[in-house]
Amino acid sequence: MNARHLFRAGLALFAASVSASAIAQTAGGDFAIVNATVAIGDGSAPIQGGTVVVRAGKIVAAGAGVAVPAGVRTIDGTGKWVTPGLVVAVTDLGLLDAGGVDESNDEVAEKAGFNAALDVSAAIDPDSQQVAVNRAAGVTRAAVAPLAGNAIFAGQGAIIDLGADARPVTRPRAFQYIELGERGAALAGGSRVAAQAVLRNALREAGEFDRRNTAKTPARIGGGKAAPVSTGDDIPLDPRMSPVAQGQSQDALLTHFDAAALVPVVTGRQPLYVHVDRASDIRSVLALRQEFPALRLVIVGAAEGWRVANELAAAKVPVLAQALTDLPGRFETLSATQSNVGRMMAAGVKVGLGGFYDLDQPRYAPQYAGNLGAVARMPGATGLTWGQALASITSIPAEIIGEGDRIGSLKPGRAGDVVIWDGDPLELSTGVVEIYVDGVLQHLVNHQTRLRERYRRPQEGALPKAYE
Repeated sequence: MNARHLFRAGLALFAASVSASAIAQTAGGDFAIVNATVAIGDGSAPIQGGTVVVRAGKIVAAGAGVAVPAGVRTIDGTGKWVTPGLVVAVTDLGLLDAGGVDESNDEVAEKAGFNAALDVSAAIDPDSQQVAVNRAAGVTRAAVAPLAGNAIFAGQGAIIDLGADARPVTRPRAFQYIELGERGAALAGGSRVAAQAVLRNALREAGEFDRRNTAKTPARIGGGKAAPVSTGDDIPLDPRMSPVAQGQSQDALLTHFDAAALVPVVTGRQPLYVHVDRASDIRSVLALRQEFPALRLVIVGAAEGWRVANELAAAKVPVLAQALTDLPGRFETLSATQSNVGRMMAAGVKVGLGGFYDLDQPRYAPQYAGNLGAVARMPGATGLTWGQALASITSIPAEIIGEGDRIGSLKPGRAGDVVIWDGDPLELSTGVVEIYVDGVLQHLVNHQTRLRERYRRPQEGALPKAYE
């Protein structure tokens, strides 16, 4: 088989996988899982012999002694574990097919004329094999974030579900994502001083832009807590007009589109996710509230977060940490330790796992959480209980991304995102048996499973010529 035939065969295999990923198996709407080990996902210990009931795509009940309503399809969970679907925060799911192929990669816009206004929801592909592979590993929800290209502002992230359908985005423009620390310094001109100046100037411009346009806006958003997040679209903009005419001063550095996108951030209607690791950089981020008190901050990374844990807890700023950052690979991570998450939690910081890019794929979240549980058994280390470890990849990230009342646990009223495992989900040897998103059974077929089956017991002549 020559290279052309191999290429065609690969395309055919990919097309078949994409076709399969476009169809969800809807085996019944209501169901109950009985006789299983049930983990609610709220930090509590797993419940032996528990039951989970889902009706109309929502969790009705979960725990011990739960009665199964008449007529509801029953699944025997003997020997199985049941958890909520995994929630991964700050990832590139759906933004690329092959990281090394620029044409298929939408996670970064290095040559764009806009920064803060970039909206990843327009590029998310539900047929991406990344989505299918991670769904088969138990991931049901994700907060997708762009990477910073030519400025500290990466753009606006989106909340998605991983159900096999054509509408993955459940909340577009859910947060603004920026880079500080060493990476932010490089993007801003070579130092942290420059990055701080760029950030403060941008927030001031957005505030000025908002004040000058308040009188021009016929119907502004932002009353009660339940008001939807504004992206600046409620501010009338005319692309033919100059930034000055749109309400910016003559020395404005932002385009009016970027300035409008930052209005919800500076007014507290859209969270600001800040990727930073060094303890002093985290303190600088917390200090932003002295000048911009409405900021809703979320720290991403926080390799040295344990050193400022009390300050984070006092400020009530949550953290999406990378669990296994434990070596001084950079100057800003000199104090990295696997006790980082445990120490922050012990100090009262709300900490979930986040930052699932590149090799840190979302499907590895249970392994990372399991490691944090194992750290608790090491002398002198600070880890998590089993319940806390599971919560760090389910209910806690759901709360941090603003979806805690909808997803992330098996509490009544939450979405019917349910995963059945063949053992303890925090053990490497465990696999997914079934997965439901909004109560709908999802297939587990993807490019990797098809390749596995193809080469598991190859028949004579089935392998490409190079492998014979």
